[in-house]
Amino acid sequence: MDWTEICVTVDAADTDRAADIASMAAKGGIYIEDYRTLEEETREIAHIDLIDEALLQKDRAKALIHLYVSPQESPAEAVAYLDERLAAADIPHTVDTKACRSEDWENNWKAYFHPLPVGRRLLIQPLWREEAENPEGRAVLRLEPGLAFGTGAHQTTRLCLEALETAVTPGSTVLDVGCGSGILAIAARLLGAKTAVGVDIDALAVKTARENGRRNGFSQPGLTFLQGNLADDVTGQYDVVVTNIVADVILLFLRDVGKFMKPGSVFIASGIIDLREQEVLSAMADCGFTVEQRAEDAGWVCLTCKKAAD
Repeated sequence: MDWTEICVTVDAADTDRAADIASMAAKGGIYIEDYRTLEEETREIAHIDLIDEALLQKDRAKALIHLYVSPQESPAEAVAYLDERLAAADIPHTVDTKACRSEDWENNWKAYFHPLPVGRRLLIQPLWREEAENPEGRAVLRLEPGLAFGTGAHQTTRLCLEALETAVTPGSTVLDVGCGSGILAIAARLLGAKTAVGVDIDALAVKTARENGRRNGFSQPGLTFLQGNLADDVTGQYDVVVTNIVADVILLFLRDVGKFMKPGSVFIASGIIDLREQEVLSAMADCGFTVEQRAEDAGWVCLTCKKAAD
């Protein structure tokens, strides 16, 4: 049976309020088309051909909020709920519906994911795209992220990849906590790491990461992916520990990360929004970490740290 896609169109200025309402009716997922800052974001990564011309022609004054209703749910009830709540919030809107197979909305973003050079040495190659020209001889990371986080296009992932370029040396051992698609652990191997271990709480992410590892020619014991909460099921110590999650989880992990680090090891923490940076820095200092390098992109911060000797 088909799912139902509901598309809510609102003025761009009402996007956040409307999205909050839509989220309450969106058990099957939600995504937002909001192009107000597209040109600014394009300039930030102007050296990368990521933006299709069709996107550049989008209406900046409107936002489209897409949500999906499973065959077991009532689209009419969802539409009625949205109309009622949006009207009560005084948000002008239109609501349209259409049948939508789940694979359509799981894959429609792929049209905008192009081969992506990152840093000085990596090239992220989507599996469904033709092989990109590679005159610089970059290491090619072939990726099918599926529904797991981590394509390389998001600022937090890109900052981590760039930090790994510096931190990983031939023979390094790497631990990636919250591995998602496996992109960071696989990149570490391509950059010369001897072994890399990735862990994620999501079974689907672990399955995806293992498949991506095989696509890039890596498997156990050189590349291992585990399912678990943070590093609960991880053993050993590593030269580099990297996590690309969110500030709250990083704050929680800081209490334990030291036991997975060798003397002189590097800890890379990304996914920190700038408003939370000072809170994370204070916690790092309390846990004996010093920041060796800081990178920021569009309000996201990545910190490369070392732990003082006990």
